[in-house]
This record gives sequence, structure tokens and C-alpha cells, in this order.
Amino acid sequence: MLQFGDISIDSRLLLGTGKFESFETMQACHKASGTQMVTVAIRRVNLDGPDAPSVLDFIDTDTIHLLPNTAGCFTAKDAITTAHLARAAMGTSLIKLEVIGDAVTLFPDAAGTLEAATQLVKDGFTVLPYCQDDPILCQQLEDAGCAAVMPLAAPIGSGLGICNPHNLSLIISRASVPVIVDAGIGTASDAARAMELGASGVLLNTAIAGAGDPVLMAQAFRDAVAAGHAAQRAGRMPKRAFAAASSPMSGLLGS
Repeated sequence: MLQFGDISIDSRLLLGTGKFESFETMQACHKASGTQMVTVAIRRVNLDGPDAPSVLDFIDTDTIHLLPNTAGCFTAKDAITTAHLARAAMGTSLIKLEVIGDAVTLFPDAAGTLEAATQLVKDGFTVLPYCQDDPILCQQLEDAGCAAVMPLAAPIGSGLGICNPHNLSLIISRASVPVIVDAGIGTASDAARAMELGASGVLLNTAIAGAGDPVLMAQAFRDAVAAGHAAQRAGRMPKRAFAAASSPMSGLLGS
């Protein structure tokens, strides 16, 4: 079970809401994945109640928690303002904090993220910050009171998978809050690997929305996250430099 503030969820797969060919496809993927939390970019939601369908109309909030995010913010000030707007409009203190530092790589601004996180925690938010796979920054964000840390696996939307498993392992080994691997996941095996490293969960969007069969891929990710988590709990066999017979010859009759 994952715990963020006063909210607990059983699913360790968090999803986004962007890039799907239709709201109906997004909704079907959410159902197939078993997710219980999805991110919503507050700057891309029309909160004035227009006649046109809204992404919020296609999210089953009886079973799925909304995680507003500050996507599109390039300064701590903008992210803080957007978070307050999200809380007022959507009735939740959960916030996925994003402070982007570069428009090309979409890498987060470490200093801006820490500044915004520190203020939002003081303002009573349950902060889940998207950040670089930097063990020092993740520790600083935890010390600032964040409810989780969300280091990237690779650049947003790249599908490159886990580029630096060593750093992720360091972050996971030192964290006392959930570590959610966020961004860059490309396929189900990437998610399984993140969970085998000991991650508490994964957050992804493009890997499902951009798949040939998004609903089938959502199912694959559901199973991969569960399998990776089970494997991590079970404990893998040690690696060896040489072969070891799976059917030992010693102890056989007549030997």
C-alpha cells in the first residue's frame, strides 16, 4: 500500500491523462491498468465549466484520486500559484510539483523545485516533487517535508527506460518516503525493473498513450508493476561468475 499524507492506495501504478487519442481511450486505459491515482495538468484543464467535454468528466473519482500537477511552470513562483489554484478548484491538497528548468530537455530545475516544495509544505500541501535522479536533491526534498520523491528514469516522453539504475538504487536505499520513478519509462519491462530496484511505484503516461494498443499496454504495465514488486520482495538469487548446475550431481545414488 502507498501512503501520501492521509491518502492510501493499493495500486503502485500511477498514470497521466495526456496524449491519448480520445478521452474514451484514456478512460479505458485507466480501468485496464487498475490505477488509483492519475495526474492532471491544472494549466490544461478549463475550470470554468464550458460545454465541451473535460478530462475530468472521464475520470472515475469514486475509485481514482486526482493528483493535480504544475506542468508547464518554469519558476517556483508560478508553480506555487498553480498549486494553490489546483487546491481551490479541485478540492485536494495533493500536488505533483514540476518546476521545469529547460524547455528542450524538460529536466526539472533543482533549486526551483526545492524552493517551491519548501513553501508548499509550509502551506499545507502534500507534495510529490518530480526531480532529477540526484540522491542529494531527493534527500533535501524529503527533509523539506515532501510526502514522496519522484526521480526521473529518463527525459519526459523519451521512452528510454532507466538510464541510471545506480542512482535510483542510491535514492531508494536512503529514502524513508515513497520513491516513485517518474518519466522516461518506455515499456512494461522498464516498470518491472524499477520495481525490482525497490521503487515504491512508477508514474507514466506516454508509454501507454503512444502504444499501438494502449489498453493492452495498460494491462501489461499493471502486470509488470505487480511482478516487479513481488520479485523485489522475494529477493533474487545471487549472481555468480561461473555456472552452477541446476541439478547437482552430488548425492545421487551410486555416486
